[in-house]
Amino acid sequence: MTPDQPIRVVMTKWGDRPHWEYDAVYLGSDQHGDWLGCPVGTFYRRPGMEFVAPFAGVVLVPAGGEAHLAAFNDEHAKAWTYVDMTTPPVWDGTTLRAVDLDLDVVKRQDGTVYLDDEDEFLEHQTTFGYPPEVVAMAERSAAQVLAAVRAGAAPYDGTADAWLVRLMRRT
Repeated sequence: MTPDQPIRVVMTKWGDRPHWEYDAVYLGSDQHGDWLGCPVGTFYRRPGMEFVAPFAGVVLVPAGGEAHLAAFNDEHAKAWTYVDMTTPPVWDGTTLRAVDLDLDVVKRQDGTVYLDDEDEFLEHQTTFGYPPEVVAMAERSAAQVLAAVRAGAAPYDGTADAWLVRLMRRT
């Protein structure tokens, strides 16, 4: 992929149920994975909800098949960091696909860090029939990401700042 290439992000819920979709641009890659940019004005849509973002953000598609997608936002968003636990994201041409597994690690602008949507995760294990290995993968990923965000370990150490700057320079 090349910088500024349009990318479509398609998230589903388990069982190929529609979830968030939005357009992004490819910014580049580093040792952490591929970085996508979502400028102010990005249109996000899922069943029952849509919005135009008043904030800019970058999304890290982790290297090595890790089971999450990490978003890092500017100061206009409620959360600085928002990490969705997912199946390992896969590229389908210029479309990025992943299944959202409910659990989210959130770092708010005030520095508060927490694991969100544990109730939804428990409910969907039964409702959607998550296999035991998927449950274990999501729990393992959430624990690792939560520890890394709390510790300020890379890439949750400000690494995303340079990618946000790169996004802002192109818009």
